[in-house]
Parts: sequence; structure tokens; C-alpha cells
Amino acid sequence: MPASLSSAPIGIFDSGVGGLTVLKSIRKELGQYDYIYLGDNARAPYGPRSFEVIYQYTLEAVEKLFSMGCHLVILACNTASAKALRTIQQNDLPKIAPDKRVLGVIRPTTENIHLYTQSKHVGILATYGTVKSDSYVIEINKFSPDIVVSQEACPIWVPLVENNEYHTEGGKYFIQKHVEALFNKDPKIDTLILGCTHYPILVNELKKFVPDHVTILSQGEIVAGQLKDYLKRHPEMDAKCSKGGTIQYLTTEDPASFQEKAGIFMDEKIEVKHVELGIK
Repeated sequence: MPASLSSAPIGIFDSGVGGLTVLKSIRKELGQYDYIYLGDNARAPYGPRSFEVIYQYTLEAVEKLFSMGCHLVILACNTASAKALRTIQQNDLPKIAPDKRVLGVIRPTTENIHLYTQSKHVGILATYGTVKSDSYVIEINKFSPDIVVSQEACPIWVPLVENNEYHTEGGKYFIQKHVEALFNKDPKIDTLILGCTHYPILVNELKKFVPDHVTILSQGEIVAGQLKDYLKRHPEMDAKCSKGGTIQYLTTEDPASFQEKAGIFMDEKIEVKHVELGIK
């Protein structure tokens, strides 16, 4: 695939609609840029799948965005960032697109975690796949080895968000259950990372069960700030990112279904187009 010198949108990929929380924050911080959002809803969720399958699906999505001209792709998906990002960066990019870049959402959240915690005890609320990968534990220990990390998998939270059931009594029960389970593991936690892009939707409910002194970190704002800094430090990449303030939405599933779910995340009506992945 020949490298294009013309400017193009920033690609943002997620296994579904959760990455819209990241896009929303990035757009708030960097509204002048163009974006293509790609959701692989037809094959979601990624969490329960094997490393190899997640890697293959993520690579297909990245290659699709590259084929549409994107020079920079953000994996706005914790599972893809945990299980595919490093392999794509180290093994695939040098061969298929040495001048293009793929970034994830885990490192921006972990490399500055020391700025938020006073007690040096951090909690992670995430999907089963992300917790099982231990990516947050590994990355936080890499940057801040003195921080104690505890994790809690919350497999029911994504369906609660996507079915708009999180504010019901049943929804509140499962939110409280997992929050209490995490703090039972470590009552000293003073900083909470929402390690799934769906979870910022739950912030108001979470605050009812999380101790008042605890800081809740949503990835979108952190990733947006880090992306702004990245583009400032890499003017050659910034020059390749077009700036028209537009967003294209793509899904591998039925566009109407995506639009309906997207309404939970976005404050505006969006138009969505269907695309295929993995078809040679």
C-alpha cells in the first residue's frame, strides 16, 4: 500500500461503540481535526476472544483505516490496546506502513497515574479480558513500581450501558456489587481508573458508591490531552492530519443499530455507513 503524503483524518477504532467516549473527549480538545470512527460491532465483544483473534481483528481494522488515508490511528479499545497494540507497533508497522502510527489508550492512562494518587493504591474497573491481560498492572508497575494495583472485572457493565439499564435498580445493584468488591480487596484505594471506554457513562452512578475522597479517572480526557501533546511534539505527523472539523462513522454491523446505541454516547444525531473487515 503506497504511503500518501496528503493530509487525512485521524482514525479511531473500537470493537464497538464505547470508543465514542474517547472520540467525544478528543473532539472537545481537538475539534479542528477530521476523524474517522470505525466500530467492529459485528464481531464485538472482543474481551472473551483469544489473543490471536483480537490481534487479527484489530490489524484488519487498522489496515482498513490506513487504506482510507489515515496516517495516525488511535485504538480507543482497552482490549485491543492490551492484546494487539504492541505486536502491531513492533511487527506490522515496519512492514506495512513504516511512516504511520498506531497509539492505544492504556499507556496514556498509566504513565501519569502517580500524579493522581496520594495513597499509592490504585483500583482498576474493567472488562474480564482487560483484567485477565494484566496490562494495567504491568504498565503502572513499569512507570510507578511503588503503586499497589487492584483490579475488578465487571462483565455486566457494558450490556447495562448499551441497553440503557444502568440507572435501574438492577443496574445499580451490579454497579454497587463490583465497586464494593474492589474496595474490599484494598480499602486504601484513592484513585480509580475506568479501564473500559463504556464506563464513563456510569460516572454519576459510580459516585453514589465510591468514597468521596476517591478520584475517578475516565480515559477520554487523559487520552485527548496526551494526543494533543503528541501532535505538538510530532509536527510532521500533525501536518499529515487534515483539519476540517468533520467526523465519519463506520460500522461492520447494521448502521441503524449503531446509530441507536451511539445516541447514549453522543449529543447529536450521526450518520453511519457499513463497511466490511477481513474480506480479501
